[in-house]
Amino acid sequence: MSKNVLSITDQRTGQQYEIPIENGAINAMRLREIKVDENDFGLMSYDPGFKNTASTKSTITFLDGGKGILRYRGYPIEELAANSTFLETAYLLLFNKLPNEAELKQFVHDVKHHTMLHENTKKFMEGFRYDAHSMGMLVSTLASLSTFYPKAKNIHDPEKRKLQMIRLLGKMPTIAAYAFRHTLGMPFNYPDNEYSYTGNFLQMMFRMTEKKYEVNPILERALDVLFILHADHEQNCSTTTMRVVGSSNADPYVAAASAAAGLYGPLHGGANEMVLRMLREIGSVKNIANHIKRVKSGEIRLMGFGHRVYKNYDPRAKIIKNIADQVFEVTGRNPLLDIALELERIALNDEYFINKKLYPNVDFYSGIIYEALNLPVEMFPVLFAIGRMAGWLAQWEEGLLDKEQAIARPRQLFLGDEKRTYVPISKR
Repeated sequence: MSKNVLSITDQRTGQQYEIPIENGAINAMRLREIKVDENDFGLMSYDPGFKNTASTKSTITFLDGGKGILRYRGYPIEELAANSTFLETAYLLLFNKLPNEAELKQFVHDVKHHTMLHENTKKFMEGFRYDAHSMGMLVSTLASLSTFYPKAKNIHDPEKRKLQMIRLLGKMPTIAAYAFRHTLGMPFNYPDNEYSYTGNFLQMMFRMTEKKYEVNPILERALDVLFILHADHEQNCSTTTMRVVGSSNADPYVAAASAAAGLYGPLHGGANEMVLRMLREIGSVKNIANHIKRVKSGEIRLMGFGHRVYKNYDPRAKIIKNIADQVFEVTGRNPLLDIALELERIALNDEYFINKKLYPNVDFYSGIIYEALNLPVEMFPVLFAIGRMAGWLAQWEEGLLDKEQAIARPRQLFLGDEKRTYVPISKR
């Protein structure tokens, strides 16, 4: 008998079943064979939050949370962060290979060529209230792009599909920068393609009256690395949303808007804001011991520690910690850093946190860096989305081309009332 088989005995009927195991998983549809009688729908699995359900096969991102491993298309995140640029990494995610010099030059040119927004899009963004949340503006504007590019609906045409992906990569920093400027009540700065991808984003956000904005190379590189670290992370909430909406054959603009909406939630893209709030609440290194005590008692949570997937030190957190040191040499030391470093030191040496496998995650230091760049917390998930767009698009296309995929339609366990008779309102 093959070892790659799951043998099941249904104690209700005494019937035995053998279900093949492939790639460490069983095909859920085989459970439907397990029935009490012919009228039975068949067995289903119940998995709220999809904690142990694989909805797709993917070749994009490998993640081993127990060992703290993250790889894009086989390349360790540490090597990409040290040697690559965001656009080179985006090319890798989209096309499953690192580009040569000519390919990268053409790709960078193509992306920069699409950084400009239609003037009507600019007017659309100007219509938001002065205090509109930056992520709300991003989600709405992404969806609106679908109306500007109706040919994007030709998702089965490889060339048109590629064009929309390049457009989205190019326009994301512009939309993000416009959202930031709108909250300040300042005029929008047009893209300037003499800059790098990240340098252009910085000048669109921060250029004032100077004719040429001087981009600090350390901050430029730091932000570029942060985009790399956020580029993809397997089947998380926003990526799953991108795939689910994409499964209906929706165009990439509305699919990306839905993914950004998933990222909008504080449990996903807003996690680093929660870290900043925690550090401010602690206020001083001398207050850390009391905060740890409250965490252990279950009164509060330790923000920025632990992860649904990682049961080891998040490899991205190590990289960001080093970036923080470089950023603060330029911006000055953020006083919250001392609290963060001491909190991390205590947690990593405390048996309570070690046993629970609570290690710093990517959000623990990223928020401190963004704050050092004088960015409001509302912009944090927007920056996250700029990097994640590369992964969203790679995942969207992979799902589209996967012949095993169909429109997403999960099942439910119905626990409501049985058939009831309608009672006229006069008799209720």
